[in-house]
Formats: sequence, structure tokens, C-alpha cells
Amino acid sequence: MVSDSSRIPSEFLYWQRADSPRVQRARRAWQALLRFDPLPPDDVVRDLARGYYDADPVAEAFVDEAYLAGSPRAGRRMLDQALEHGVASVPGAPASLARLFEEFERDPEWVDHDLVARGARVFRRFGPAVFSYAGVTTLEMYSESSIAKPLSLAGGYAGDKAHHRFMETARFWIDVSDPGGLEPGAPGRAAAMRVRIMHVFIRRRLLNHPQWDLEAWGVPISQSDALLTLMGGSISPGLGLWLMGFQTSRKDIEALLHFWRYVGHLMGVQPRWYPSSVRQSVQLMFAAMLKRAYSAGADGAELVESYPRAFAPKGAGSLRKRLRDNLNYRVQLGYTRYFMSPLTYGRHDMPNAWPWALHPLAQFPVIFGLETIRRLVPGAERAADRYARWRRETWYRNEMGDTPARFEAPAAFRR
Repeated sequence: MVSDSSRIPSEFLYWQRADSPRVQRARRAWQALLRFDPLPPDDVVRDLARGYYDADPVAEAFVDEAYLAGSPRAGRRMLDQALEHGVASVPGAPASLARLFEEFERDPEWVDHDLVARGARVFRRFGPAVFSYAGVTTLEMYSESSIAKPLSLAGGYAGDKAHHRFMETARFWIDVSDPGGLEPGAPGRAAAMRVRIMHVFIRRRLLNHPQWDLEAWGVPISQSDALLTLMGGSISPGLGLWLMGFQTSRKDIEALLHFWRYVGHLMGVQPRWYPSSVRQSVQLMFAAMLKRAYSAGADGAELVESYPRAFAPKGAGSLRKRLRDNLNYRVQLGYTRYFMSPLTYGRHDMPNAWPWALHPLAQFPVIFGLETIRRLVPGAERAADRYARWRRETWYRNEMGDTPARFEAPAAFRR
């Protein structure tokens, strides 16, 4: 889904930074150590920059016709009916719904479903640790207004609501990566479409919001920001969770990349360029770090500081529940301190994480040993998969009980 726009947001500062002496020294050191250039080809960077003006016109056409020009409640009913029983079962289905589901149900020519399944299995193998890791590493990008402003205005990841919204995201991660989760009629596939429609609503409202700066940030929830989010589920944990003892191979990471590309496709994330290798993914993330403008200010700070406090125990429930909540809170503090850069942590008002900051490192020998058994012992892969799935469901149920994830846009912005 590519727009005709060739504009580049004014806060995309890659070219102003790439030629600086500091970056060039880091570039030379990287090339000497790892034998490849960390900077991607210039046409890749331009695709990333221009992608900030790319949205999701197919889903937007359906929202405009069925929700905004019609009735939001009727639009939701049509969507639910189409997800559960197919478009043909929807009386008076608009052409925009048929087009949306034609794209949704048709496999892209690049997809390899065996590789998708392997990527989902790799993601499951991380258990609930990947949820904490992804939550923490996302905090680094809250310095960027294009990411922080939608979250801050919508309010889902700020203040007291941060816990509920994060757990909805975790439910999405679980559903899409469960075995068969992306097959027709499966919870993960339906969740992908519901999140897609939710993003359209937020984008529509933000484009008309007086605080949205189109020239500086591009469109809200752009293809490029969505692409970087997919990297946060693939290359980032694939490399970063080695720090906890997970043994993720190059082939594993390539499978993760393919899995999240397919999830993204279902969500309407179809960027101008998508990496197919570890090297290309690392280069993309390097460019994403260089382009940052650090303009989010108080909005970004609120999102960062809300995250660890979102897990603070509420003091309700049985003694066992309260003890578990207290333990989980401290574990989350440990993950936050362990994976967040010291510079970013020090810039914000964060809770004291010691000695729990050592908790992820303390798990290293156990996880590394279990990962070694998984790789070498026949049948251990299946047992590890069952255990990881049990752990993440148990973790989720402790936090949310039986509360379902709704994936709905907020009725109004906070300001």
C-alpha cells in the first residue's frame, strides 16, 4: 500500500546525523568488528522516510463507508459477521468490505506458511519474557512524537490505563503466535483485523486533531512506524534475548521476520520495503535510531514512567494473588532496568529496581541449559513449546483473569 507522496517528515533526521564524525567512527568500528556496513542503502532509508506518509487506504475506505457514513455499531456487526462467517453472510455488504476481505483472505505471493509457523514457534519459545522485553524496549522509542503522541492522546498506555492496554497487546501476541492462530476463523487472525480497524479510527481522529503535526511526523500510525513495531517482535528479541540465555539462530530470526511480516500483512502493514535477513534488519534498526528527533517531551516521559508502575499490586484478591502480584511487579521492575538503556532510565522518574535488576541475568544459566537440551535432545522441542505456552497463559490469567481483549479505539481523546 504505497501512497503517491514523496514527502519526508521534517523530524526524520537521518541524513543530518549519518555523516557526523561520531556516527562515522561507530560505522568504521562496526565494519571492522562485524564485517558489514551498519548503514542501509540510501534508497531503503528513503523508503522508510516516505513511508511516514503511507497509511491503509483499503481499511480506511471500509471505515469511512460503514462506520463513519453509517453506524459504528452496524459497522462493528458487519465486521464481526464477516470474520466469523465470511463476507457472503453479511446482508447488504458494502463493496469496501468485500475489497478489504479479498485482500485479507488472499495470501501474498511472498508468504511461506511453514516459515510463518516456525517463526510463531520461536516467538512462543520465549514465553512471557518476550512480552516484558518488548514492553521495555518500546520505551526507547517514546522519545519520538510520531509514536508517543497517538498513545498519549488516546490515553491507553498512559497513567492508570497502561496496564490494561499492555495486557491487551500481550493477548494479541499470544493469539497470533498460538499454533494455528493465523488460520481462517482463528482468534489471532480475527484480532489482527480488529487491531487494523482500531488503528484506522485512531488515525482518522488524529489527522483532525489540532496537536497533530503532519509536516513533522507524517500520518498517525504510519506504515514506517508500523514496520519498526514489527522489528520489535522479530530482530530485537531474536538478538536481545540472548542476554537471558535464549539461543536464537540466524534461521530462527529469519523465521521471526517472516512470521511478523505475515501478521503485519493481515493488519494492513505493507511497507515499501521489508527486510529479509538479519543484516538488513540490523541496518534498518540502525537507521531508525539515527533518524530520531527526541521531540516527544512530557508525553513520552509520561508513557515511559507509566510502564513499570502499571504492574504495581492493587492489594486485592486472595493472599496468594497478592503475593504473586507483588512478585510480578518486582520482576517487571527488574526487566525494565535490565533491558532499558542506563541513559534513558536515568532521564526518567523510575522506581528503584534493585536487586531485581539482576533477576533476568540470574535466569541465564537455567534458560541457557534448557535451550541446550531443547536443541540437542529429540522430542525436547515439543515439550519446551508446551511449557512455554502454559507459562504465558498462566502469566496472562494472573494479570487479567477472564477479561477479554476488545481491541477498540477510545471513545474520545484525553485532550
